[in-house]
Amino acid sequence: MSESYVIIGDGVAGSSAAETIREREPDADVIVLTDEGEALYNRILIKEFAKGKLPEAPISIHDEEWYEERDIDLRLNTLVTDVDVDGHVVHTHEGDDVAYDKLLVATGGTPTQLPVDHSDATGIHHFWTFQDARRIREHAEDADDATIVGAGLLGIDLAAICAAQELDAKYLMRGNRWWRYALSEDGAEIIHDALEEKGVECVFEAGASRFETDDDGHVVATVGGNDVRYDSDFVGVAIGLNFNVEFLQGTDVEFDGGVVVDEYMRTDAEDVYAAGDLTKFYDTIRGTHAQNGSWGSAKQQGAVAGHAMTADSVEDVDPFRWVSSYSITHFDFPFLSFGFPTEGDEHAERTYGENEWRRLAFEDGKLIGGVLIGNLAPQSKYKQLIRAEADVADQTDVLLQENFELEELDVDLDE
Repeated sequence: MSESYVIIGDGVAGSSAAETIREREPDADVIVLTDEGEALYNRILIKEFAKGKLPEAPISIHDEEWYEERDIDLRLNTLVTDVDVDGHVVHTHEGDDVAYDKLLVATGGTPTQLPVDHSDATGIHHFWTFQDARRIREHAEDADDATIVGAGLLGIDLAAICAAQELDAKYLMRGNRWWRYALSEDGAEIIHDALEEKGVECVFEAGASRFETDDDGHVVATVGGNDVRYDSDFVGVAIGLNFNVEFLQGTDVEFDGGVVVDEYMRTDAEDVYAAGDLTKFYDTIRGTHAQNGSWGSAKQQGAVAGHAMTADSVEDVDPFRWVSSYSITHFDFPFLSFGFPTEGDEHAERTYGENEWRRLAFEDGKLIGGVLIGNLAPQSKYKQLIRAEADVADQTDVLLQENFELEELDVDLDE
């Protein structure tokens, strides 16, 4: 009998795994279960759709025919309720039992709801799926006043959407700057000024303490942590994700802020793998478990999982070893973060011009991440240094040169 591979989740991690499995096992049964009503789409581009800059068509990556052509059984609108890891069976909300030989969990997460009054009111949006983007776009086109809560990468997407839709927007941040764990005040000021130029007012040390609604249950105002009331018939909230792993409760799968996997995407449960945003993966570069939610990272994890699931031995599999990056394209200047910019025990930065700035993060003398604003040219060199686990923290004078060469560093770059 042929092997049966079941994948829960049709994001880029799940889809990448399905494609890898099919390429390696032409005769295997490959089943993809997803609670969404549409096949894989580009999560990076849905913000441009929500802005009103793109139609729906370019957002789709795979249609249902793509799966049919590859003999992959895609089951949309299918919610997994339970997994019997001993019996190797997945249970769905419709009462179906789906047997597997190998299982991949790639279900991602659901945006966290603010624990304040009326946080579930009509007009309060979270931004994660294509369906979220459709609702945001439709509402934003008719709204007047907006409030955004959440000073991270998804929060700034919501702020940029409000700007593009010409809403009068307030951006509430609990700290004194945007993405304060990755940017210093100098770097954040560039972002703040760019937001203000687009008509988004940054409000610091604020957050949101509650929402006010009308008699119909629609949000009309946001009350900040500073007790200031902001008119808002449109609200965007982006304060993190709750991973979709309820169906794994009671199993041997370890969860520690994420599904714990090794460098081959294996969990503690036999024949169960995980990939994508929800993983706490073993980072072979830093020698510790880590998390990362970038598109490229999820895609590579899916490919590694698919290979490991079909291999006779993991010795035949290249382990997950990846330096992630995340870019923002909302402004007249480019922005890119790479590696783990919010971590480290040392940091170095430099400003080069009005909209050009750089910050690097080091851990035990090694470069582990950074942020580039304005000039992205050095990113490939920095990533090479990270992969090489190069001890370069004492050479920031070279690393922060506007256009440095790797040959200028006293370091061995054999990876």
